[in-house]
Amino acid sequence: MPASNLRVSLILSRNPRTEPIINGEVRAQGIDLSVTVAHPSEIFWRQLHHAEFDAGEMSLSSLMIARSRGDHRFAGLPVFSTRRFFHTWILVRADRGIERPGDLRGKRVGVPEYQQTAAVWSRGALLDEFGVEPREIEWFMERTDAMSHGSATGFTPPEGVRVNRIPAHENIGTLMASGELDATLLYFREPNLVDRSTIDLTKHPQVRPLFPDTAREGARYFSKTGLYPVNHCVAIQQALLDRHPWVAINLYHAFVEAKNLWRSRGNDLIETHIETGVLPVSARSAIATDPYSYGVLSNHAVLSALAGYSNEQGLTPRKLGLDEIFLPSSLDL
Repeated sequence: MPASNLRVSLILSRNPRTEPIINGEVRAQGIDLSVTVAHPSEIFWRQLHHAEFDAGEMSLSSLMIARSRGDHRFAGLPVFSTRRFFHTWILVRADRGIERPGDLRGKRVGVPEYQQTAAVWSRGALLDEFGVEPREIEWFMERTDAMSHGSATGFTPPEGVRVNRIPAHENIGTLMASGELDATLLYFREPNLVDRSTIDLTKHPQVRPLFPDTAREGARYFSKTGLYPVNHCVAIQQALLDRHPWVAINLYHAFVEAKNLWRSRGNDLIETHIETGVLPVSARSAIATDPYSYGVLSNHAVLSALAGYSNEQGLTPRKLGLDEIFLPSSLDL
C-alpha cells in the first residue's frame, strides 16, 4: 500500500455487509484502515467513553443524544449496516397473561439500556401501533452506570418513567428465568464487556416471543408504516475530519462497495436458482430493491421517525434535524 495513505483506525461489528472491509477485500481510497472487530454494545461503550478509534459503528440514538447535548466529538456518516423490526424481539413470560402488546401495561420489563436505538424503536412501535406508553411500564435496565452508554451521554430517566437498575449480581436472563421480570424488550447474550446475560431464553419453557409469528408482524408493520428501522451508523471523530475532511466520503464509498459486493453475491445465487427452476422468474423483483440503502436522502423518513421518537421519549430536548446528526458533505448522498 502506498506510504502516502492515511492511517485510520476503525471498529466494526461483523456482518455480511461489513465483512469485505474487515477482511480487506474492499479498501477505502487513500486510507490504510486498521480494523478491530467487537460486539456493538462494547463498540459504543469504548467510543462514547474513551474515543479509542478514529471511526466506528455507533448507536444512532446515543449519537443523537450526545450531539443534542453539545458533544460534537463524533459526526455521523449515513451507513446503516443493520436493520430489524425491533419490537418483534420482545420476549414475555408465558405465565403472566401477556397475549398482546397492551398486556404489557403495568408489567416489569427488562431492557439492556433504556436509550439504545433498538429500545427507542420498540417503544415507538408499542405506542404508535398498540397505544402502550413508556410510563405505563416499569423498566429494569441491565447495564450498570459505569458500563452503560448513558453514563457517557448524561442519561437520566425521562419524566414520569420508572427505570430501575438491575443489581450487578443479576441480569435480565436470570430475572426472566426466575419470574422476577414479566418481559424483556430485547435480549443480548453474546459475550461482551457491557452485557451480562448468558442464559439461552429460547430454551426456557416459560419464555416465548410476544408476537408468535415475528415475520408476519414485521411485514404488517412495514406495509403500514413503510419503515425498516435502522439502529447503527458510522461515526467519525471530528478531530480527524477537521484535518482530513475527504476521509468521510472515501469511507462512505468503501462501505457502499462492500455492501454491493455482498448484494451481488446473493443476487448471483438467486439468478442460479431461477435458471435451475428452484425459484420463479418473479423472484428477480425481490432483488431489484436494496433493503439496506445507505445515504440520508433514501432514508429520510426512517431517520426522521427515529429523531421524532428520541424527542417524544424524552431522550433529546427537541427533534433533531438530520443536518445536526450527519456530516454536511453526506446530506446529499
